[in-house]
Amino acid sequence: MTGPEKAQAIASRKASGPPVSMLTAYDYPTARLFDEAGIDVLLVGDSLGMVVLGYPDTTHVTLDHMLHHVAAVARAKPRALVIGDLPIATYPDPATALANACRLVDAGAEAVKLEGGVRQAAKVRAIVEAGIPVCGHLGMLPQRVLEEGGYKKKGKTPEQSAALLEGAQSLIDAGVFAIVIESVVPDTAAWLTARIPVPTIGIGCGEHTCDGEVAVATDLIGSFPWFVPPFAKPEADVASQISAAAAAYHSRVQRAPVADLG
Repeated sequence: MTGPEKAQAIASRKASGPPVSMLTAYDYPTARLFDEAGIDVLLVGDSLGMVVLGYPDTTHVTLDHMLHHVAAVARAKPRALVIGDLPIATYPDPATALANACRLVDAGAEAVKLEGGVRQAAKVRAIVEAGIPVCGHLGMLPQRVLEEGGYKKKGKTPEQSAALLEGAQSLIDAGVFAIVIESVVPDTAAWLTARIPVPTIGIGCGEHTCDGEVAVATDLIGSFPWFVPPFAKPEADVASQISAAAAAYHSRVQRAPVADLG
């Protein structure tokens, strides 16, 4: 299937189900493993800035970073839809947004994602009209963490909820096939999901409030123990296994006798 065909198949799940499973992936082996497990969407997210590159937030991620990791994931030739994040400052206007979306597609992405609502609609429209599927992102926007002074829950008031719905409608009118909703209070996430005609993919929005879920890979498999979001639900503890394996290797190497070459 082509990228647009995969995106349309995801969009159709709004009506037919089942819920959409999305995981971040930043490299070839992870992409293969997640794809073989049946995950629907692989998101090459700018979260790689923190969990792969060691930055304090996503505002340090560049387009070159994203191109490098999108290409690695694409080499796995997954059945899943591959979405590449447009990082901060790479979509200031429709023309630039389209040019950079094309670069992500050239690297192997089958769709792109960008953050924001009403003010992003013209950029989304330009990308979609060029034949590239776009996933929206509303609620808490990590690329705005510095200007907002931290990561804050959204949708707590009627005014915030109305603004989220307005943003969603702008994105839908521009042609998005799905919208990630991040850190929106559960009641508002469910309210939005009931009113939005494309799938909502939740993270930090409670259980069963959206049409699917997205998780950061390192949160799921427990490979980044230094920070785990309170809403994360780890299914493994890879970090402890890696540490144990490294310690066992270190011990084995140091116990080995030195060969006598005399």
